[in-house]
Amino acid sequence: MILYDAARCPYCARVRIALAEKGLGYETVEIDLSDRPAWLYTKNPSGKVPVLEEDRGFVLPESLVIMEYLEERFPEPPFWPADPAERALGRLWLDRFDVRLGGDYYALRRGAQSELDTRLHELDAALEAQPFLSGREYGLADIGYVPWILRARSNLGVDLEPYEALSAWLELLMERPAIAAELELTAALGR
Repeated sequence: MILYDAARCPYCARVRIALAEKGLGYETVEIDLSDRPAWLYTKNPSGKVPVLEEDRGFVLPESLVIMEYLEERFPEPPFWPADPAERALGRLWLDRFDVRLGGDYYALRRGAQSELDTRLHELDAALEAQPFLSGREYGLADIGYVPWILRARSNLGVDLEPYEALSAWLELLMERPAIAAELELTAALGR
């Protein structure tokens, strides 16, 4: 497998984490987001990364689609809960990512007015009720959010201490080698 990747991109981080959690080896082709190569548009017409390409020539863009594909193609270990209701709620977290975190994260990053504190409070409240965004078990919803939480803390200076459940969730996730590796990469990137 080849991952067309950009180290600073949190969408790519989702896929790196999912690949690591599944124990899948892959080759990385680093893409300079400031100077995207013309051939990237043949892999993804939008020119965005991540893009996953398999040896058999199958090319797949979009982090959420890639994560779901990896989950179905390589079902062990499973990253969706066995319970259908928890799976549905995990998918809902991912479907509403831009409203629940992404939009305000990017607004803050651009220096614009942001309601990121409100979004973090909402995440904190959800994590008070259950240990993971996917429910009782770590899963794709957690993988889908953690890259932005790591970057908000290390690159944007967001203090997570007021959010006890969110901080506990992040500490628990950082025990996982795939998340710890992403934390190291994020810290090395700085802003």
